[in-house]
Amino acid sequence: MDADAQESFREFVANRSSALLKTAVLLSGGDRHAGEDLLQNALIKAAGRWHRIDEPEAYVRQILYRQQISRWRLKWPRRELSVAEPPETGADPDASSAAELRLVMRQALSRLTARQRTVLVLRYFEDLPEAEVAQLLGCSVGTVRSTTHRSLARLRSLAPELAALGPAKAEQLPSHDYSPVEVRS
Repeated sequence: MDADAQESFREFVANRSSALLKTAVLLSGGDRHAGEDLLQNALIKAAGRWHRIDEPEAYVRQILYRQQISRWRLKWPRRELSVAEPPETGADPDASSAAELRLVMRQALSRLTARQRTVLVLRYFEDLPEAEVAQLLGCSVGTVRSTTHRSLARLRSLAPELAALGPAKAEQLPSHDYSPVEVRS
């Protein structure tokens, strides 16, 4: 890689790594360390082809999705969730109820299969249309629809308290705050 390409790559990593890490953590089921590994591997792959990449962020996201697909196809998937620090308790009742809700959501997401979690992240966090999710995952639109339906039903059964969350409360929650530890830029 020449000096210009190296500088371009460094700028990309400095500017976009926090947003990409949020997606990687969600794809990893809320495991920040697994998300960091996922992103690091994707950036390593992208660095090798940097001079040929037209849209770097789309390219790196595609690598993230495909690596996650490869992980869920492994014979022995990891079933453990590691967090760097235990969740803190807050004094503010509104903040603690929102934090509790995020914890419930995080735990429910971690109990979904990797495929179910990936479909939900792509559909609702990344806000991708069904056709694009199907293309990324290498399946049909019907498979995406049925997986989304089953995933949401399982999520509702794993965390029935989420049903009590009305639209007004849902809007108050930051959509990016489902990682086990705060993502910092």
